[in-house]
Amino acid sequence: MESQYRKLILSLSILALSTLSALSHSSFSPLDNFLIDCGSTVGSTVDNRLFVPDSAKRDSSLSSSTRSITLRNENPPPNSPQIYSTARAFRRPSKYKFQIRDEGTHMVRLHFQTFNSLKFDWNNTQFHVLVNGFVALADFRAGGVESPMVMEFLIWVSTGKLVIEFVPAKKSNFAFVNAIEVISAPKDLVADTAKFVSSDKVEDFNGLAKQALQVVHRVNVGGSKVTPFNDSIWRTWVTDDEYLEPNSGSKRVYFGGRIKYQDGGASREVGPDNVYNSARVIHSTNASIPKVNMTWVFPAIAGYKYLVRMHFCDIASISIGLLYFNVYVNGNLAYENLDLSMASNYILASPFYADFVVDGDDSGVLRVSVGPSNMSVPYAIDGVLNGIEIMKLNNSMGSLDGDYCAGWVLRNWPSGHVGFVVPLVAAACLLLSISLVMRRKM
Repeated sequence: MESQYRKLILSLSILALSTLSALSHSSFSPLDNFLIDCGSTVGSTVDNRLFVPDSAKRDSSLSSSTRSITLRNENPPPNSPQIYSTARAFRRPSKYKFQIRDEGTHMVRLHFQTFNSLKFDWNNTQFHVLVNGFVALADFRAGGVESPMVMEFLIWVSTGKLVIEFVPAKKSNFAFVNAIEVISAPKDLVADTAKFVSSDKVEDFNGLAKQALQVVHRVNVGGSKVTPFNDSIWRTWVTDDEYLEPNSGSKRVYFGGRIKYQDGGASREVGPDNVYNSARVIHSTNASIPKVNMTWVFPAIAGYKYLVRMHFCDIASISIGLLYFNVYVNGNLAYENLDLSMASNYILASPFYADFVVDGDDSGVLRVSVGPSNMSVPYAIDGVLNGIEIMKLNNSMGSLDGDYCAGWVLRNWPSGHVGFVVPLVAAACLLLSISLVMRRKM
């Protein structure tokens, strides 16, 4: 009986802590906050957020060159978010326009999931998605999207509007979307400068904030999955088990105290408590320093640059001034002898993050490693990592997916033979880019 009572008290304590954590995350209030339930006639609440029907006229509007198709799942699975029970499909290029009040980076999330529908064949869905002149998705197919898929992009907006266009790949194809989020990002979410890391140098990479970014991986290292309900800007962080190389010599650590956010450091919007209160560490248990690195391996595509954001918070050391380690990206030394005490103003459990930009190569993977340095201390923590985010940068064509630009996608419809004219696309987009640069200089 006493054991059951203790379990009950523990469960109630965890529930209380989760509730307090969720309440503490509610402070961020974006100026632009569009949550659109596509194809629906009523609002839907997900994670305490209200998605409004796309037919409701507020500061967003849907425009289509022909009447769109509304779809509804008459037998949705139990506990499935309501936004995935409806969708809007398009036979021709169509767009959503959002009136933007807050200049800067905006988070754009597109929700996709197929369901049984008597009036729609999902095998005919193949389409492109353009966001403010960037190609976000190319030749996207719905086949096999049986569980919710969220595609997230970070887009700089300076014109007072954000436009999302859905373009069927061919005249016989359809485009569709279940829900859309357009949210102004915290001002400190994307810094304008990072470190470009290659085999022979580490140098400044400027102009990052105005690049289009696609979030391809967001990982809570050593911890459990973090859902949008427990993140102040409604992100999902997955566990790192799938990406961690075996025999890395790492150890999980957890922290029950308060994460000490500081002005000028990582904010709660950059990384939530539930990411910084868990980690993997390399721990020296004797007078010798372990000769091992913790390494995570992620799929990557050659021809693109990637932003690698690494989150650090010393929740394992017994004192400041004991933690020194090296950081590697793609096998190249990105940060030598990182002194996490100095980086966090000599306060334990205070978060810090570092941004690196690297080229995707022909190996098809991107490797992130942390390991001891020549300044590491015996009988101490010799490496720590709390979280990893990897984002793809747009290429020279202004695309996050493919070798053609947004203007060509629109001009090429409805012939749909984009894949056969890639060399011509590259030439046309390059000439367009040169023309714009020359015009700006003049």
